[in-house]
Amino acid sequence: TPLPSMASLASPPVPSHASTFLPAPAGGRSRRPPRLLSPSPPPSGSSLSSSSASARFTLSPRAPCSAARQRRRDTVRACSQADAAGPAPLLKTLSNLKDSCWRFLRPHTIRGTALGSTALVARALLENPQLIDWRLVFKAFYGLVALICGNGYIVGINQIYDIGIDKVNKPYLPIAAGDLSVQSAWLLVVAFAVVGFSIVVSNFGPFITSLYCLGLFLGTIYSVPPFRLKRYPVAAFLIIATVRGFLLNFGVYYATRAALGLTFQWSSPVAFITCFVTVFALVIAITKDLPDVEGDRKFQISTLATKLGVRNIAFLGSGLLLANYVAAIAVPFLIPQAFRSIVMVPFHAALAVALIFQTWVLEQAKYSKDAISQYYRFIWNLFYAEYIFFPLI
Repeated sequence: TPLPSMASLASPPVPSHASTFLPAPAGGRSRRPPRLLSPSPPPSGSSLSSSSASARFTLSPRAPCSAARQRRRDTVRACSQADAAGPAPLLKTLSNLKDSCWRFLRPHTIRGTALGSTALVARALLENPQLIDWRLVFKAFYGLVALICGNGYIVGINQIYDIGIDKVNKPYLPIAAGDLSVQSAWLLVVAFAVVGFSIVVSNFGPFITSLYCLGLFLGTIYSVPPFRLKRYPVAAFLIIATVRGFLLNFGVYYATRAALGLTFQWSSPVAFITCFVTVFALVIAITKDLPDVEGDRKFQISTLATKLGVRNIAFLGSGLLLANYVAAIAVPFLIPQAFRSIVMVPFHAALAVALIFQTWVLEQAKYSKDAISQYYRFIWNLFYAEYIFFPLI
């Protein structure tokens, strides 16, 4: 018997052509078996053994998945997709709600309240450093939360009763834009009032509680019919100046001294900032109507801006602020022992120059709506700056 060649040892046996067809089934037709991938045929001249010639490879067919198993797979896949997509709408809803509530609070007023109260507390502590007790930090925080709640109540109830006007003047506000329902706004307003009042009555005594309630009352009659005193310019100015100017500064300083165990006593810097900010709040009350002239005229809201014109009111506001800055520059020369002239003079002089420049920019822009809005934002920035530097004067 001849020995197999090296090629036959290196390659697996290949089925012969003689066994290509399987026996015919009952129908009489022959069928070809499934072809298999195999290595390249051996080179010519190689011999195959008889046993190799009769070898045949077969594949066992893969059993198909049952219908029930396929349904289970489809169900699992659908559930997985639902789980993956489920949190996204919820997160978006929560994000939109947070944005609506923040706009509802009117952030520029929140910043003014927070800066003002923080500056007055800091001033009271700097005047009495020996009485600083870090346990009072929590009480100060409660007071800040109460002030923010009061601020939220006042600006919120104003938006509820100004929906029609805001759709013209401030369409970005959440109620006017349809991002916050009136019912939700009422819930927020009531919650602000209840939380703020509860904090004050449980932490700051009857006198501060009465001042807090006075602020809420003035904010209510400013916006709510039948009073709606915002329709009358003088009454509106007095309310804003009283709440933003006197009540905030006097109340916070009084509460801070009481927490330190001191009786109330005016200091020269606190008396200065109270007078200065009261005049400043009057300017804010005057200039706040500048961007709203169109809506105020449409809804027959009488303001100085609708009566005297945007240009005249802008010059009036800038003039009052310039007078305020001139007085602030003069004060350290009149009471040198109470103020740091090295801070008061250059600081207020720089702000006065910036105000003159911004008024000139407004004039050059022909009192366009964008320029008016920029001017009003600049007034608020000056307001913030005064409180930021107040502890240093």
